[in-house]
Amino acid sequence: MKGQAVSEVIHDENSNGEAHGEDPSRRDFIYIATGAVAAAGAAGIGWMAIHQMGPAADTLAVGSIEIDLSKVDEGQQLKVLWRGKPVFVRHRTPKEIAAAEAVDVATLRDPQTDDERLRPNMDNKLDPKYLVMVGVCTHFGCIPVGEAGEYDGWYCPCHASHYDTSGRIRKGPAPKNLEVPEYAYLNPTRIKVG
Repeated sequence: MKGQAVSEVIHDENSNGEAHGEDPSRRDFIYIATGAVAAAGAAGIGWMAIHQMGPAADTLAVGSIEIDLSKVDEGQQLKVLWRGKPVFVRHRTPKEIAAAEAVDVATLRDPQTDDERLRPNMDNKLDPKYLVMVGVCTHFGCIPVGEAGEYDGWYCPCHASHYDTSGRIRKGPAPKNLEVPEYAYLNPTRIKVG
């Protein structure tokens, strides 16, 4: 065979007589099994990461609190902690109530009447003397100082937001009024927040 190249095929066999290289179905199984284990591990790590971001057990335990209003004298403010946030309970004076009710709601950045910021008592009537709010500034989350600012309500020293005697934003960078949490009267002198 002159001029022709002879190629020789050599088969490498293992001791079982099988050729080296993997069976395609075996290779697919290994890829699928590896992917499934990786996905399960990622899901487990993701679940743990999300779960640890939730509220702590002690926070969940205080999902609601009861507040005795009889301990708050006229012109005074009680501060309590609820769900990790301060709650202000203000026993407003007649002067503070009158100032809150006299505001032209159309001039407010976050329009709410004073009555809209109150909850009905046991007789299903609004009692304007008690104002309950979450004491966190709606701008960057600082805690406002009571009986301060240009409107004799609350003043946030962080960025100079001024709230009136109803906790409504009147001046400064805060976009919203101080939040009024869900609360209900249990009796004439006791409320439940949360």
